[in-house]
Amino acid sequence: MNHDASEEGTRLHKVGKAFRRMSRAYSAQEERRLGGHLGAVVAFGAYTAAWAAVIAKRKTRLPERPDPRDVVLTAAAVFRLSRLLSKGSVTSPLRAPFTRYESATGPAEVSESPRGGGIRSTAGELVTCPFCMSVWLTTTFTGAQLLWPRATRTVTGGLTALAVADTMQLGYDCLLQKNGE
Repeated sequence: MNHDASEEGTRLHKVGKAFRRMSRAYSAQEERRLGGHLGAVVAFGAYTAAWAAVIAKRKTRLPERPDPRDVVLTAAAVFRLSRLLSKGSVTSPLRAPFTRYESATGPAEVSESPRGGGIRSTAGELVTCPFCMSVWLTTTFTGAQLLWPRATRTVTGGLTALAVADTMQLGYDCLLQKNGE
């Protein structure tokens, strides 16, 4: 082993020790997976950079400002798809490797908790959190909108229609319950 590699290993060891100390000081009462969260932030940065690289390689011109209609469609689509992916009972098989079922929580939704340790637990936290999922989906739809605007509008329009239909279904159920039916 050469001197440079040994020095690098020592530096990494010191950084790791400092990170563990910081993690303990950050949350002494409960275990917080800061290492896993840092990994998720790095992964998200790489994901975003990959989108940016593809967009730059294709020389896609960025709009001066987002079209308000696209913003509304994307917001509704991200909301609906993040709920479906992170809470939907039908998508439980996708989350099952990282989560443990706890209970049904509403129409076609379930509550799950992360399981395992390390990367598995961090992945479990991400896939059960509609807010976390929304960040990734917004990045995906934004990149897709720049590369394939027509196809992306079709998808976001369909998911927006689903969100509106779900709202109507829930509203109808509330009216029935209010009237005692």
